[in-house]
Amino acid sequence: MTTVDQQQRSGPPAPRRRSRRDEILEIAVGLFAARGYHGVSMDDIGSAAGVTGPALYHHFAGKEAMLVAALIPVSEGLLHGGKARVAEHPDDAGAALADLIDFHVEFALANPAVIALHLHELDRLPDEPRRQIRRLQRLYVEEWVVVLGKLRPELEPAEARVLAHSAFGLMNSTPFLGGEVDRRRRAALLRDATGHALLGR
Repeated sequence: MTTVDQQQRSGPPAPRRRSRRDEILEIAVGLFAARGYHGVSMDDIGSAAGVTGPALYHHFAGKEAMLVAALIPVSEGLLHGGKARVAEHPDDAGAALADLIDFHVEFALANPAVIALHLHELDRLPDEPRRQIRRLQRLYVEEWVVVLGKLRPELEPAEARVLAHSAFGLMNSTPFLGGEVDRRRRAALLRDATGHALLGR
């Protein structure tokens, strides 16, 4: 695998240092996920972050801006990561699917608050960013549909989309999972359940 391929798969070699803006956004996402968009005010976010009103508005114009900042990069990252993993296995659809499942399960386990935010609050966004997110999501789904089509040629593309969305339902269940099962085992269970749902075996 070339250096370019490695960078495409893993992203930048070292994550950038988290900014104050990143910290505020993480706090806002957690509050939105726990209490709902309408249940959280800018004052609530500022208080939780230890930031005064004017300083908070220096980073974000309002709650809508926070939703956009939280959801669009996630959708972009999923699409980029999905494409990279499929590209690594041009002649092995089974390996491509396994890599896609691993990728999405790890994302889902690492970001339950973002998933909850997406499930419940996407419609709060203005039309344009909502359309942008929907478009990114459709493109991500198509990465899965193409791979499924190679593995299960009996499926129509629309049928493969049904299966892909059902798989996302399984993997994106992380906001509703308790801590009774350790993370590694949860990942294994989600991977197995998703593989069975998609391949029918």
